[in-house]
Amino acid sequence: MIQMIDEVTTYYAQPGPMTDPKNYAHLFKDLPADVAHLVRIVQGLAVHIFWAERYGLHLTPQRQTEVNLRPVTQKLARMLEMDPRPLNEPRPLEKRLVCNCRDFSTLMVAILRYQGVPARARCGFGTYFMPGHYEDHWGVEYWKASEARWVMVDAQLDDFQKEVLGIRFDTLDMPAGKFVVAGEAWNLCREKKANPKDFGIFKWHGLGFIRGNVFREVLSFNKIELLPWDSWGMMAKPVSRCSHAEREQLNCAADLSAQGSPDLRAFYADNPGFHVPLKMI
Repeated sequence: MIQMIDEVTTYYAQPGPMTDPKNYAHLFKDLPADVAHLVRIVQGLAVHIFWAERYGLHLTPQRQTEVNLRPVTQKLARMLEMDPRPLNEPRPLEKRLVCNCRDFSTLMVAILRYQGVPARARCGFGTYFMPGHYEDHWGVEYWKASEARWVMVDAQLDDFQKEVLGIRFDTLDMPAGKFVVAGEAWNLCREKKANPKDFGIFKWHGLGFIRGNVFREVLSFNKIELLPWDSWGMMAKPVSRCSHAEREQLNCAADLSAQGSPDLRAFYADNPGFHVPLKMI
C-alpha cells in the first residue's frame, strides 16, 4: 500500500503538458509553500469571466478570449504582458488574467507541482452556487502528507465571492458533498438519485454535460487539464446514441472518478476513445 501511495504521489508531484511552466518556472521560485497564501496569490492574478461585472470590471470581447488559453505557459506569458511584477504582487482588476474555474485550478496545481507537492485538478460540480443546483466547476486536490490524505480546495472563491454566496465552510479543506466530482454526478443520475437537468451551467445541462466532465476527470487524472468546452469523439454525440460498450466505458470511468482512483491512468491508456487529439495538447 505504501509503495502504491508513493508511486501515485510522485506522479502528481510532476507537471503535465498543461501545468509545466517551462521557461516561466523562475516565476514560481520565491512563492510561499502555504496553501492559503498560494490561493490568495492565484486570486490576485486572475479574475473569473462570469464574476468580472460584479467586481465592477467590464471586459471587452478581446479580453474575454483569454479563457481560451490552455497551458499555464500561455497564461503566464499573458500575465507578464499586462504586468511584469512578481506573481506575489496582486494585480489591479483590469490587469488580471481573465479566467474560469478550470484556470484557477490549473494555476494552483502548476505551482504546487513545481514545489514538489502532489496535486491534481478535479472536474465536477459545486453545490454551493445555487440552491438545488449542481454548478459546473473545478477544484484542486493536494496530498497532505502529514495526514496521508487528499485535501480538496476551491482556489476560485475569494472573500467577496464567499460573502455573496453565503459560504461558511472551509474552502481550503472542503467538507464532503460540497464539491461533487463528475463520476459521482454520473452515478447519482444513473441510479436516479438526482435529475440530470440539475447539473450544468446556464442553458447547458443534462447527461451529455455530465459525460463531458467525466471525460475531463479522466484526463485530469492523466495530467491533461483541458478547457471546459473542448469536445471530440463520443463527447460530440447524444448520450442516447452511445453504444452499450460506450456506456459501459462511461460507467467504469465514473466509478473510478467517484473513488478518486489512480486506476484512471490505466483506464485512459486502455480506452482510445478517451484519448485527446494532439491539437489540444
